[in-house]
Amino acid sequence: MPAGGPAAVGVVTGGGGRPLLFLDVDGTLLPYGGGRLPSAPEEWVAWQQTSNPQLARIDLAHGPRLLRLPCELRWATAWMHDANEVIAPLLGLPSLPVVDLPEAPDEDRADLLHWKTRALVREAAGRPFVWVDDEITGLDRAWVARHHPGRALLHRVTSEVGMTADDFTVIQAWAAAA
Repeated sequence: MPAGGPAAVGVVTGGGGRPLLFLDVDGTLLPYGGGRLPSAPEEWVAWQQTSNPQLARIDLAHGPRLLRLPCELRWATAWMHDANEVIAPLLGLPSLPVVDLPEAPDEDRADLLHWKTRALVREAAGRPFVWVDDEITGLDRAWVARHHPGRALLHRVTSEVGMTADDFTVIQAWAAAA
């Protein structure tokens, strides 16, 4: 199990409405599977192209699964608008809104609040939301519990595997419980 606790821990603080689903790409839809990750900025540019051979790791069944969830899908990824150009067509998804995220840091640190957390809470604006990512930690869960008045599920997936049918079951059950 990755650092940061169990795969899914709900943070429930009240609220209602159709949940937002903030969706990461790297390690979530695009599993790392033990492969080497880009480290230099120019390597990341190549990673986010349709010619990236790693895109074959994406489970194409995830597109229909995502569309069946009773959630409003939004990209929450360092891919930003490239997710609509590269990932969405592979999955059969329409163009999705992209959360305006701050610049990703050069190094992710598990002892700090994730660089997306504040932006996602701001974007949710009190609405219930699910955040699916491979980098969520207990710090993010605690911060969301203190700063977000709506229901929230911060669902961590294992980056080497990415999302599985079990992850969709957890999200569906959480959304149905609203």
